[in-house]
Amino acid sequence: MMNEPHDDDVDALLRKHFDGPVPDDGFCERVMQRLPPPRRRATWPVWTGILVGAASCWTSLQAMPLLRAGWHDWTHGAWSPSAAALLLAMACMTLLAFGWALVESRDP
Repeated sequence: MMNEPHDDDVDALLRKHFDGPVPDDGFCERVMQRLPPPRRRATWPVWTGILVGAASCWTSLQAMPLLRAGWHDWTHGAWSPSAAALLLAMACMTLLAFGWALVESRDP
């Protein structure tokens, strides 16, 4: 398996010694036409996991006084340290999820 730092060197070496496409008399095109269409991934496991995770977090955090105070203050428009902590935690979790989604969306 090649390491990424060497990919450019290998690519340059291959381009230097490679004259062009190899004639295959349409073999690649025939193979591509016979391949089955890509299967569609099921999304229900992801949404089920999100809902179960959110419900589990909400249930486990119900007993925390900081969460209750922050939620109460935030819904009533009052700024307090507990409301700020709640909003900061939600913002951090959102950014973490966004970063994770960006990393996972990269092509292999």
